[in-house]
Amino acid sequence: MPRFAANLSMLYNEHDFLDRFAAAARDGFKAVEYLFPYAYTTEQLAALLKAHDLQQVLFNAPPGNWDAGERGIACLPGREAEFRDGIAQALAYARALDCPRIHVMAGLVPAGQTRESVRATYVANVAYAAAEAAKLGINVLIEPINERDMPGFFLNRQDQAHAIVAEVGAANLKVQMDLYHCQIVEGDLAAKIRQWLPTGQVGHFQIAGVPTRHEPDVGEIHHPYLFALIDELGWDGWIGCEYRPRRGAVPGGTSDGLGWMKPYLA
Repeated sequence: MPRFAANLSMLYNEHDFLDRFAAAARDGFKAVEYLFPYAYTTEQLAALLKAHDLQQVLFNAPPGNWDAGERGIACLPGREAEFRDGIAQALAYARALDCPRIHVMAGLVPAGQTRESVRATYVANVAYAAAEAAKLGINVLIEPINERDMPGFFLNRQDQAHAIVAEVGAANLKVQMDLYHCQIVEGDLAAKIRQWLPTGQVGHFQIAGVPTRHEPDVGEIHHPYLFALIDELGWDGWIGCEYRPRRGAVPGGTSDGLGWMKPYLA
């Protein structure tokens, strides 16, 4: 049976961030993920997780200057020291929150560079992050993201990500398989799941409806079929709900759209 984690950066936006933990628990979620924890103390977040009996299953390492449009710095030459400081900060949070995985965003290919010209920087940074995380028993995830949502993002395809995981060769380096991004870039989701899940290199799933990134019961993907396939292949990890509720940030907007999840809570 699939296990779903509420992405608190996208869901429950009718509430202040720290109130979203309670809202997710009320709706039956047992786990949460979000983009970044760094605006809050580990003590604040750990207390909320404990109070609402929630597991923290994922968050992102620092992405550079997010407000200025940066989407990770792992592929940016000359930012290695900043990257390493960010990994140290992320791992400190992960340890305090008992979070078993962190996502390291690749970043946008810099102007005047190509994917090939920055690939060595990316691979070296990812290898460093995996080595540091391994000391704490934490997994590092890398995620292919579509260029419609993030033009110029370094990593776009599942085969690219899996090739990098194989090249680095760290047992704790995994691919974050976001089916929303995968559908937009590649399609053929069932075949991609059958291809990559048995390799042991998939560390987390995320979902959203395509093309609007609303609830997974909206759009061109038949998620119940994919959930059954993921079960059939023996997946016992989490599936992150990283979508924008159709009703937006109105009272009850997230909860009213969770009918798709009720069969899996029984």
